[in-house]
Amino acid sequence: MIITRETDYALRILRTLGDGQRHTMKALCEKDAVPQQFAYKIIAKLAKAGIVHNARGSSGGCLLSCDLKELNLYELLEVMGENYQINACMQPGYECTWENHCGSICQIHKKLEVIQKHLQEELANHSIYYLISSDGVTQ
Repeated sequence: MIITRETDYALRILRTLGDGQRHTMKALCEKDAVPQQFAYKIIAKLAKAGIVHNARGSSGGCLLSCDLKELNLYELLEVMGENYQINACMQPGYECTWENHCGSICQIHKKLEVIQKHLQEELANHSIYYLISSDGVTQ
């Protein structure tokens, strides 16, 4: 699965934060139906990547700190630590037992690499703004 529940929750949170207002964690969880244990972890990842700013205290809360038109789905998947590889052999450093056994390049791998490249390009072609907006805006 490319988009896990955690990334789906991150998209929901970003949709709410897209209004430019500061939101408490409690409000985000209630509005977006995100369990608190996920929300804290997600906000921490988004904050570490500079996508949101999270402040504690009486005037605290979460605030979007990037342009969602500039952030794409590929980048969000990376921030969330998702594995979007279509096969294990696409992972860096993967040692192919078939290639080791046969001593030649695996044609399946070569063809999957092309598909993987197209998938990454497609993910990068869609901004988060496009995904969360309801106004029919393209990419």
